[in-house]
Amino acid sequence: MTNKITIPELAEGERYIGASVDPEGNLTHVILLPGEKKATWKSALKWAASIGDLPTRLEQSLLYAHAKDAFEPDYYWSNTQHASNSGCAWYQYFGNGGQYYDYADDELRARAVRRLIIQ
Repeated sequence: MTNKITIPELAEGERYIGASVDPEGNLTHVILLPGEKKATWKSALKWAASIGDLPTRLEQSLLYAHAKDAFEPDYYWSNTQHASNSGCAWYQYFGNGGQYYDYADDELRARAVRRLIIQ
């Protein structure tokens, strides 16, 4: 038996990235939203929450693998705070695909995603 995932309908400017697992264990569609912002991590989180969310580190790996052309070769915030240093957060570098962490007060680029649980 083959299970097929149906890609959801997309709004103008959205781009389907693929499927991922959220922190609660749900399989989700990941959709890249149009637009970006340069901001500190907390400001980026707030901005992204107004339209979706910042991507997780796993989702950023998917974005690099499937939509690198939609990003500048620059640093983009994830939604993930560093576990042992609350003053830092993780980001994806779209120049080489690496993930690193930086001070949350630095201004980096941000892109938002939306997620839909796959039924």
